[in-house]
Amino acid sequence: MRRLITALTLLCACGSATFAQTTTATPTPTQDSAKPAPVAKNDYSNGNDWLCRPGREDACATDLSTTVISADGKLTHEDWAANPNAEIDCFYVYPTVSNDPGGNSTMTLGPEEKAVARVQFARFASKCRVYAPLYRQVTLTALRAALTGSPIPVDRALAYNDVLDAWNYYLEHDNHGRGVVLIGHSQGSSVLTQLIKNEIDGKPVQTRIISSLLLGTSLPVPKGKDVGGAFQHMPLCHAATQMGCVITYASFRATSPPPANSHFGKVTGEGMMSACTNPAALGGGSGELHAYLRTNGSGIVTAAEAAPGPWVKDGPPITTPFVSVPGMLTAECIANDSGSYLAITVHGDPAGPRVSDIKGDVVVGGQVLADWGLHLIDVNLAMGNLLDIVGQQCKTYLSSAPKK
Repeated sequence: MRRLITALTLLCACGSATFAQTTTATPTPTQDSAKPAPVAKNDYSNGNDWLCRPGREDACATDLSTTVISADGKLTHEDWAANPNAEIDCFYVYPTVSNDPGGNSTMTLGPEEKAVARVQFARFASKCRVYAPLYRQVTLTALRAALTGSPIPVDRALAYNDVLDAWNYYLEHDNHGRGVVLIGHSQGSSVLTQLIKNEIDGKPVQTRIISSLLLGTSLPVPKGKDVGGAFQHMPLCHAATQMGCVITYASFRATSPPPANSHFGKVTGEGMMSACTNPAALGGGSGELHAYLRTNGSGIVTAAEAAPGPWVKDGPPITTPFVSVPGMLTAECIANDSGSYLAITVHGDPAGPRVSDIKGDVVVGGQVLADWGLHLIDVNLAMGNLLDIVGQQCKTYLSSAPKK
C-alpha cells in the first residue's frame, strides 16, 4: 500500500509542477541546483523507444475483451478489435508508473508501462492509429526518496523534451496531415499541457488537433470561460462534434467531494478555476458513464488490496480482463466551494445480484483518502464515452477536411 500512496503523490506532484495547479504543499522530488549535465536525445526512429505504434505486436496489441454485467446479473461477452483502417491518429502520454531506481526513468520498457497502456490507451485503437512514446519520466523512486527526507535529483525538463522529440518525429514521419487526438493522464496530462501551450496552441499544427483528452489533472481556465487559462486558442469541449477542443476532469465520488487538502479540482490564480468537462454529457448536466473497469483491480495499479470481490453474487468467475456495468454510474461536473470536479454517483442495488459499488478509492489502513478522489480510475470511468466522442469527432473532422 505504501507504494500505491507514493505513486499517487507523485502523480499529483508532476501534474501540478508546471502550472501550479493545486493548493496543497505535497512533498516533491527536488532538482539539483546545478544545471544538469547534457543528456543524449532519444532516437524515435528506433521502434524500441515507443510503447505503442500501429501494426505492431506491442503493449497496445492486447486482450481487451469485456464482460458486460447487467443490473439483473446477466453476463454478456463483448469482444474487441483494433481498426486496421483507422483514419485518424491518437498520441498518448502515460502517467507516473516507473519503478526505475533513478529520479528519471530509463528508456527500457517495463511491465508498468505495458500495464498502463493496456488499461488507459489500447482500447483507442478501435478508433485511431495509436502512438505512445516511451519517455524518461519522473519516477516513483524519486518520490519515495522525497517522502523519506532524502530527495534525489530529478530532471522534469528531460521528461518534457523526450515527449517533444517524439511528437516532432511523429509529425515529420508518421502524421502525413492526419487528424490527431492527444491523450494523457496525470503526469502525462501535465506534459501534454506544456506541449500544447508551447508547440500547438495558436500555431498552424492546431488545425490537425481533433481534441485533447487531458484527464486526471487540474487545468486552469478563467471562471465562466472556455479559454484563456492554460491555453489561449484551444477551448473546452461542449459537443462531440466540436473540433480542436479539450476534455478534462478530475473525478470524485458525489458523496465525497474534494476536501480542503484535495490534490485535484483546484488551481491558483485570481479568477481561475479547474476546468471540468463531462464526457457523459458534454453539453452540461448529468449523464451515464460507460465505464471499462479492470476485473481484478482498480485502474492503473495492480496491488492486491485493490482487487474487488465477486462482481455477481453467487455467479461464475469473470474470465475477461475488463468488466462493464451499464446503468450503475452517472457523472456531472460540479463547481462549488469544494472545487470544480466530475462528481460520480454510484447507483448500486445492495439487494440485487450485481455488485453494488466499485473500487477506485485510495484506502490506507481501512480509511479512504478523500483528497485523492477516484484518481486511480479517472480514465476507466469514462472510457466508453470518450471512445464514442472520438468516433463522432473523427466523422466531423473527416467530413470537413480537404479532400486529397
